[in-house]
Amino acid sequence: MDRNEKAAGAASLADRSVVVIGGGSGIGRAVAAAARGQGARVVIAGHDAVRTRIAAEALGVEGLAADLGNRGSLDALFRSVGSLDHLVVTAGPQIGSPAFAQLDLSAARRAFEVKLWGAADAVQAALPHLARDGSVTLTSGLLSRKASVGSLAKTVMNAAVEALGKSLAKELAPLRVNVVSPGVTATENWRAIPPAGRDAFYAKVGDGLPVGRVGRAEEVAAAFLFAMTTGFVTGSVIDVDGGGLL
Repeated sequence: MDRNEKAAGAASLADRSVVVIGGGSGIGRAVAAAARGQGARVVIAGHDAVRTRIAAEALGVEGLAADLGNRGSLDALFRSVGSLDHLVVTAGPQIGSPAFAQLDLSAARRAFEVKLWGAADAVQAALPHLARDGSVTLTSGLLSRKASVGSLAKTVMNAAVEALGKSLAKELAPLRVNVVSPGVTATENWRAIPPAGRDAFYAKVGDGLPVGRVGRAEEVAAAFLFAMTTGFVTGSVIDVDGGGLL
């Protein structure tokens, strides 16, 4: 099989190995389900071992514990997985949106450490096991390029992840590295808001978007599958935000 034929074959996830860090909930879970639906061998990983196991059983995939804030746990994850074709990182810290004057800078530093350097640790730990014709897909967010009041921590974290993705795409080639940047998506990440308030929040955000609604996890997951299966895409930030950047 020549190189062009191999690249064409990479368009399918059938029999490929996919690891989704953060695959126990939200967008990550949707990515895991979609990859499994295409015939991939899927491993989801998360810091909450019980939650990850329950999600893995529901999805029909393998679930392992791993924490972006603990390099040792990431090394152990990839030793257990063995060879893999695609790494997806959707896990990240939850942080509020206070005005700068009230921002807890210590908490913001800790969140940045996990979001940026945790992702870098995951990629570095995976490298010895990743196929050269495989991919890494990281996750940023709309606020990386749309600053607003209260967004400082999220803007800085997500912008840094996008810079990381572009830098790694150059350095790790031919391994492909991309970043998916979602807008507001209806997932468990908003569970801290009571249901009525959550629906009102979704409606308010949706009213301000060209598509008229917030995103669904499976729609964002499709962008991750595109990044994994499209061999001519690397160093890209893939926006799935309903027109939020317009």
